[in-house]
Amino acid sequence: MTGFVPVLHKVEHVDTDASGVVHFARYASLIETALLDNLERLGAGLATLAAEGAELVVSELRLRYLASARYPDELSLEAAVDHVGAARVRITGTVRRRADTAELATGIVVLGLVDRADGSPRTLTPALHDILTKAGADAAN
Repeated sequence: MTGFVPVLHKVEHVDTDASGVVHFARYASLIETALLDNLERLGAGLATLAAEGAELVVSELRLRYLASARYPDELSLEAAVDHVGAARVRITGTVRRRADTAELATGIVVLGLVDRADGSPRTLTPALHDILTKAGADAAN
């Protein structure tokens, strides 16, 4: 399979504030988890990029909160490729509660690639560009 698939996450106590509600800052991390788990599954994870002397960096993040997740909800973390350019990729993410599929948060993350040694910008590696392009095409179909 070349496309992205949902990643399951059970809310842990560490994800929450004192009242058992998932802290707002965790949603960005949950969307990142959906992306990184999918990249790893497709052969373009962080270790692969590091071996090529590259690392992903976030240049933009937007989140919209719709409802609260609570301990111990089971969540479906979804990432989809929205746009792939020569040097950047835009990912949309959705966090849903599994029990009722309610959207809890949506977001957009724009990432680029930098050289691990000096932090200078790089174009996406051919392998990463190909994987992201195929994942985006699968999502469109």
